[in-house]
Amino acid sequence: MIEIRNVHVTYPVHNGAPKKVLAGINLTIQPGEFIAVVGQTGCGKSTLLRLILGQETPTEGQILIEGQVIDHPDRHRGYVPQKYSLFPDKTVLENIIFGLELEEFGLFNRWTPRYRRRRKIFEAQAHEYLVSMGLHETDAKKYPDQLSGGMQQRVAIAQALIMKPSILLMDEAFSALDPATRREMQRLIREVWKKYKTTILFVTHNTAEAVFLATRVIGLAKTDNVSGSKVAIDALVPPHETPEEVADFARYIESGEVEEYAG
Repeated sequence: MIEIRNVHVTYPVHNGAPKKVLAGINLTIQPGEFIAVVGQTGCGKSTLLRLILGQETPTEGQILIEGQVIDHPDRHRGYVPQKYSLFPDKTVLENIIFGLELEEFGLFNRWTPRYRRRRKIFEAQAHEYLVSMGLHETDAKKYPDQLSGGMQQRVAIAQALIMKPSILLMDEAFSALDPATRREMQRLIREVWKKYKTTILFVTHNTAEAVFLATRVIGLAKTDNVSGSKVAIDALVPPHETPEEVADFARYIESGEVEEYAG
């Protein structure tokens, strides 16, 4: 699904030496994996997601999706940021179908009988995703400022999933939520992953969250300001049944005493 080949990312710095963020990243991600990416602030986790999205290109190396080098975003890679990516002047329903409308009709070709027919189809699909996210159909007519943070993030996930991406990229998507809502959203995204079989990359600072959610944990670690970050941990997550098992494996990941992934 995803191949990251010897990727380096360096950013120019005004009146200073260039800053290397990633250094020699090599990863292969199989279809249907749930990957959690962990690491300290500034180690390049979000940069890695933007590379896979196609929003940025590496300074050196290649990012391939199903064997093709990518250089721009497309509908096959959904993105859910930390801050809710909803349009405040659109209803929940309008937010969810916005991508479908934009892809098929652009911004201006919306005054035709065909648009009205397709809009009804889009709305029916949006209602299905709305319900699958644990929201009510009555929420469809609400505006984002009428929703809680957790509800807004559910809408943002529906907004991404309705495009039927093969890859879903989530950048600290639950970090702004209160603990109870965050646990609820963690359970939801696991169910979404099982239902839609989407390949998910989930960036988080929280190792326990990574272990609870993912089938595999990738840890990025800084070497120094010159060399940038490398993959320090690449571990399959074993099945777990209790919070204690999650906490135990999270401590194991944080210890760094993890054998490299050999699958």
